[in-house]
This record gives sequence, structure tokens and C-alpha cells, in this order.
Amino acid sequence: MDIDSTRLNGRVAVVTGGTHGVGRGIAHELAAAGALVFVTGRSAPELVTTDGHVTTLRCDHRHDAEVATAFEHIRARVETIDVLVNGVWGGYDHMIEDGVFTWPAPFWDQPLWRWDAMFAAGVRAHYQASQAAAKMMVAQRRGLIVNLSHWAAQKRIGNVAYGVAKAATDKMTSDMADELRAHGVAAVSLYPGLVRTEKVMAAAQWLDLSNSESPEFTGRAVVALATDPDVLRHSGHVRVVADLAREYRFTDVDGTTPRALTLADV
Repeated sequence: MDIDSTRLNGRVAVVTGGTHGVGRGIAHELAAAGALVFVTGRSAPELVTTDGHVTTLRCDHRHDAEVATAFEHIRARVETIDVLVNGVWGGYDHMIEDGVFTWPAPFWDQPLWRWDAMFAAGVRAHYQASQAAAKMMVAQRRGLIVNLSHWAAQKRIGNVAYGVAKAATDKMTSDMADELRAHGVAAVSLYPGLVRTEKVMAAAQWLDLSNSESPEFTGRAVVALATDPDVLRHSGHVRVVADLAREYRFTDVDGTTPRALTLADV
């Protein structure tokens, strides 16, 4: 599917954690569809950079003052936010400590900082950004909040802290949706498949990428949701990117449609 560069003309989107990985692909597709996109990320090379439809704001979502400054900058530029994608995530940092891959260790051997990272730069960061965006969305009585999540919310994958953080994300989405529905604002949890991010490709020799997805594939799912006049039917629910591809009839950047994973597959 070719992206219509006018589908989101006049719309404003914010993608947290959008300087790399899935977030970068989402920001790219939103901008390609005509949205004015603000990207936040601690790896941004400068405080504020603007390139066409995309403005990048350096922001470490673990620090409230930086989050406040980022959203103040956005409010100074635009009147509202139409789409918020919460992609920021701190749970994958320092997977190897002292030469040991600690990720699959049992919970009693896990470093406590990993729990803190997943909540501070994950669940809490999503909650805080949603607070800021929701105030603007409720005022205009429309909007979409997308929380990137994972099957680990429903099945043990990786480690206990990861599953708890993703389950919390899905519960947060559900409860936010209940409060937002009367105001015409939708909240959705979105599950990508195996995405060819920078970190995944660095380990490509050990992975089966035959059913993998580009970061832009998730971005196309977000564009489809953002342009659906009946998006509230998805609100409060978990949606799988590849399922949405079939529903909205879009493909990945290479023209393929990856198979949607189910709970039995992961």
C-alpha cells in the first residue's frame, strides 16, 4: 500500500521514544501521511531539531522536568495533539552485565534496576505522557492514544518484570479507555511482531526473520487507526499489527503481509 501523503494533513502526533526502533518507524509513517510529528527521545543529538514534518525533542522520560519542558514546547507550537504513541521503553538497557546475559535469569537473580527501568522509563512514562496529551484531546473531543505493548502481558516471555510491566500497560490502556470514551478519545494497546529494529538486526544471525516486520509496518497500523472515523470500536482493546494490516489492507514496506502471531505462537 502506498501511503497517501495527505491522509493526516492538519493532524499533530507525538511519538515518545521515537528516535530509534519501532518508534522511529511510526514517526516516519505518520509524517509520510502528512501529520506534523513531534518525537521525544534521550538519544536525540540536540535539544530541538526540525526536519520537514518531524520535530525531535531531547527528553529523558525518567525525569519529570524534561517531560514537562517537552510538552510545553509542543503546546507552544500547536493547539492540540491528535495522536500520542507511547513507545519509550527503558527495559532493554544493559542486557549483559559483567559478561553475563541476565535477561532470562529467574526473578530472584534479576537486578532490581531492571524492574525500575521498565516502570520508570516504560509504564510510568506512558502514563505521564498520556496525562499531558489527554488534557488536550478531551478539550477537542477527539484523539488517539496508542501504547506499544507485547504478548508478554498474557504469557511468560523473557522474565517476570517484563511480563508485569506489559500487563500493567494493557490494564492502563483498558482503564484509560473507560475514562476517555465519553470524550471521544480512544486508547489502544498495540502488539507488533518480531520487528527488525537496530538491536534485532545486530543479532540477526541467531534469529529467524522470515516472518519479521519493519518498524514502518507498525507505523502503518497507527496511521490506519488514526484515520479510522470509527476508531473508538478498538478502544480499550489489544490489537495486533499484522491483524490490522489485513483489516485495513495495508502491507509492509516490501509489499509483504507478515503472519499475525497468536498467543500459541509466542
